[in-house]
Amino acid sequence: MRLNLQCHPLTPVSIVQDIELTYEWQAHGSLWMRYHADVLLHDVDLPDWTEAKRTDGLWETTCFELFLQESGANRYCEFNFSPSSCWSAYQFSDYRDGMRNLQLPKSPEIFLDLSDSHVAMEVTLGLPDIWGNASLNASFSAIVAENNGAKSYWALSHPPGKPDFHHRDCFTHQLKAAGNL
Repeated sequence: MRLNLQCHPLTPVSIVQDIELTYEWQAHGSLWMRYHADVLLHDVDLPDWTEAKRTDGLWETTCFELFLQESGANRYCEFNFSPSSCWSAYQFSDYRDGMRNLQLPKSPEIFLDLSDSHVAMEVTLGLPDIWGNASLNASFSAIVAENNGAKSYWALSHPPGKPDFHHRDCFTHQLKAAGNL
């Protein structure tokens, strides 16, 4: 499946031309995603590549994200993937409430693909059974930090007002369960 992310209207920037997301389910319920941003590499604030590990605060710089929620449920989960190879996974009981670390069957695999004119990240994510065995409402998103300190916020859709990827209006894509493909 191929989707285009939209820049939030309150955070338009000139450095990003387009962000495209491609995803597919793979063997054993793993979700493969590729975020591809058409952008001049020298304009983007990218964290240095490091040892892959769970890390908080990744959204403070360039970061790619996934949010999942069961239809009709209040609980949801959030995944952050950094170009540094660090990642985070959280579960919420309700809108921005009850946040706790979400345990994953294994750490996400993150690969970075760079050129002078793009930043792309591939992520393979194994979801816990509770999230991988049901059809889910999904929100794919990205934060792009510029070297000058500006940030743009990208998602499939945005709620009114300031950028808020946790808002129910962002969960617009129906992600079929891995077992239903």
